[in-house]
Amino acid sequence: MAIEKILVPDLGDASDVEVIELLVAVGDTVAKEDSLLVLESDKAAMEIPAPKSGVVKSLEVNLGDKVSSGSVILTLEVEAVDEEVDVAEAVAPQEQSEAEPLIEKTPLPVPPRVAVPSVYDIKVPDIGTEDEVEIIEIQVAVGDSLSLDDTLMTLESDKAAMDVPADRAGEVQEILVKVGDKVKKGASIVRILTEPAEDAPEATAPDAEIASELKTTEPQTSEANPADPRPAASVAPVPTLSGPVPGADSAKVYAGPAVRKLARELGVDLTLVRGSGAKLRIIKEDIHGFVKTRINSPAAASSGIGIAPVPDIDFSQFGEIEEVPRSKLHKLTAANMQRNWNAVPHVAQFNEIDISDLEEFRASLKGEAERKGVKMTFLPFLLKACASALAELPQFNVSLHSSGEYVVQKKYIHIGVAVATEAGLVVPVIRNVDKKSLWELAAEVIELSQKAKDRKLSREEMQGACFTISSLGAIGGTGFIPIVNAPEVAILGVAKTQIKPQYVGGQFVPRQMLPITLSYDHKAVNGVDGGLFVTHLEKVLSDIRNLIL
Repeated sequence: MAIEKILVPDLGDASDVEVIELLVAVGDTVAKEDSLLVLESDKAAMEIPAPKSGVVKSLEVNLGDKVSSGSVILTLEVEAVDEEVDVAEAVAPQEQSEAEPLIEKTPLPVPPRVAVPSVYDIKVPDIGTEDEVEIIEIQVAVGDSLSLDDTLMTLESDKAAMDVPADRAGEVQEILVKVGDKVKKGASIVRILTEPAEDAPEATAPDAEIASELKTTEPQTSEANPADPRPAASVAPVPTLSGPVPGADSAKVYAGPAVRKLARELGVDLTLVRGSGAKLRIIKEDIHGFVKTRINSPAAASSGIGIAPVPDIDFSQFGEIEEVPRSKLHKLTAANMQRNWNAVPHVAQFNEIDISDLEEFRASLKGEAERKGVKMTFLPFLLKACASALAELPQFNVSLHSSGEYVVQKKYIHIGVAVATEAGLVVPVIRNVDKKSLWELAAEVIELSQKAKDRKLSREEMQGACFTISSLGAIGGTGFIPIVNAPEVAILGVAKTQIKPQYVGGQFVPRQMLPITLSYDHKAVNGVDGGLFVTHLEKVLSDIRNLIL
């Protein structure tokens, strides 16, 4: 009998991976390929199988421990005959599966690398989403010479377009995708021939940022579960359930900490999701698939309130028609608005504000605005007024936690501004409004509005809003009720300014009146608070000197 130390296998670029489950105990007899424990990185989980049969003599790790490639996880008492297998494996280490635990052996010398040109696949970098995005433009051709950071192609997500740069120089050998294809982070898009370099990494090594998942044997690994050695063709699509898994509760669901955290962030009940991983473990792909299915389901929007979907009608029986596809942005906006309308108990507070003096002051800034090269619109004043109201009434600068047990009080003031584009409605976010001057806000509003219309907003420029302003401006209308953009708890709707008679100093005089509507989530904000908010806006907009008090 011999005592062998079982080590963590090669995890690629991953390190400090958490032990989330121990499947054996001291004294257990295990067969070769029996699972010993489960590790989980940020993006994948894998079970570590026993490389040999034997008896567990000691466990060197505990639940919650962090391990890396080569860490000792347990000791195993094995038959002495197994040593012959070790010798065979040492002679041909290249045949060992990457997902197979390593036994401590004397490493063989590695021959030095020779500087030769190599083929390298450029992959889609981190684009801020795990969803697939569409390729809308390819800007290189076979034979082109690339420099570092040259633009290869343009991708379009739900709300923005982004360029993909080359992460190394070389000559384009093959373009692996075409316009209209859907790709996601890590997908190979362009194959290039790189310049020879001494001690260069292998050409097929993935980008460090993209290859942070646990390494597995690619030809045998399921995309749905990197730890599952079954052929990809045999793995069924991610299943979802319309009701709870029989006999399950959230504490007994087979899922790791990272998956549970994602489920909490997305408001997913894990008992409604069936896992596609080994032993029905729920993985992140299962959560994303569940959410997509629920959002895209025809009855998803109305299922919570028991309203049947509107039936489809063959309108061609009444005359000529044309079926016009909706853009991805239009469909996403519709789904979000439906969800917010169903989930948020809306209350609307109306008011009209006399902005005659403000408009007179704004007109007086025309000369200075021309010198600064910035157009001073009404919006910067409205942004400052809303920031003042959020600071005065911090109960509007919160988000409700999904548990309903507490609210998240924000100490910053970022305000989103709805912008209409040809592709649909987008909401760029202006950060730290309370700390910026009117001129700074005026310049930023113009810049972000143009980027929104050009579909060039970055992910960061559309995140983090505490409050939203939706203005119809000169479009017209006497007022409207905007839908709260959850997880925010309030939104301000602004209609067209109108000249109306107002009783001032014992007589009626024409004044410029601004109609506003404050919509808010009654779960988080009381009616009294809504009245105080619009009253504060009236105070600072009717006399902007109040903004400096």
